[in-house]
Amino acid sequence: MKPDLFQAPDYYNLDDLLTDEHKLVRDSTRAWVKKEVSPIIEDFAQRAEFPKQIIKGLGEIGGFGPYIPEEYGGAGLDQISYGLIMQEIERGDSGVRSTSSVQSSLVMYPIWKYGNEEQRMKYLPKLATGEFMGCFGLTEPNHGSDPGSMITNFKDMGDYYLLNGAKMWISNAPFADIAVVWAKNEEGRIHGLIVERGMEGFTTPETHNKWSLRASSTGELIFDNVKIPKENLLPNKSGLGAPLGCLDSARYGIAWGAIGAAMDCYDTALRYAKERIQFDKPIAGTQLQQKKLAEMITEITKAQLLTWRLGVLRNQGRATTAQISMAKRNNVDMAIHIAREARQMLGGMGITGEYSIMRHMMNLESVITYEGTHDIHLLITGMDITGIPAFK
Repeated sequence: MKPDLFQAPDYYNLDDLLTDEHKLVRDSTRAWVKKEVSPIIEDFAQRAEFPKQIIKGLGEIGGFGPYIPEEYGGAGLDQISYGLIMQEIERGDSGVRSTSSVQSSLVMYPIWKYGNEEQRMKYLPKLATGEFMGCFGLTEPNHGSDPGSMITNFKDMGDYYLLNGAKMWISNAPFADIAVVWAKNEEGRIHGLIVERGMEGFTTPETHNKWSLRASSTGELIFDNVKIPKENLLPNKSGLGAPLGCLDSARYGIAWGAIGAAMDCYDTALRYAKERIQFDKPIAGTQLQQKKLAEMITEITKAQLLTWRLGVLRNQGRATTAQISMAKRNNVDMAIHIAREARQMLGGMGITGEYSIMRHMMNLESVITYEGTHDIHLLITGMDITGIPAFK
């Protein structure tokens, strides 16, 4: 088992822009990842298994709903702290960050923002500690980038709602205790419903044979005449804007998380290039390898500045959906290119589990697709600057 020697790059002294609390949150998360995630993650990724033993630790470091108010079990942190936590967790593994992101932004966030006080008190404290784990049901087998066309639906049966349909590519689904599910009522209006494990007709088959996010648990949500208590409907927001508001929070976290994956690939490649001797000198002393490393640190630095500014705007309540889209698309694209370049720098060793790069590269192939594909985010930016939608 190799020691985790990661050293975070900070080429533009961005630490000067962070508060002492920001740095404390980041450094404690980084230390936890080095101790609890790095030593085991390659083995779990090879076995395509999620390391459930880290759930309690994720709760303890604030990995579940860090910006949720303390009265509901959260840490009451700001948006930059949330981003830094996501950065450090994804430095360990994108799949682990997915578990944290889903719990925070796609389960706790909608219950906090769209739920009532009874729902908040019932679910949020247990979600914050990891006693309850949750998942988010929006994507369907035939409706991904166009979630408004979903067919999952519920009918008012008087004493309860009757839910039918299916969701696909759902992180945490196989072990989740609750699911925040988006479905259409009889008038075609989208609402959020809290579905609990154990409800008759609700099943969560696991998705196997993934080449990406192998240390994350992915599955489906199947609803076959599931009776949902009426008190499980999220009352304070409906329409497609409700789930999209959750996605804003999740995409913001991904923008930070992707930097973590890129940092790890860069740091690994830099260290390897200094140690690998070819033609009587370290390959770090060759022009082509220096070009790769210089471009990597430049792109990481630009992404750091982008997300820091976005975090400031989020703290002020001024960040737009389009701004978040830009950061998600740019940073994941940046990370996947750095992973590919870093893999080449390590030559044959780059494809082995002895180094993290190939795992990051495979994971990022999912990250660049979920929460809005690379191309969809380009179209969101395009619509924002021209005022003309071009989605169809």
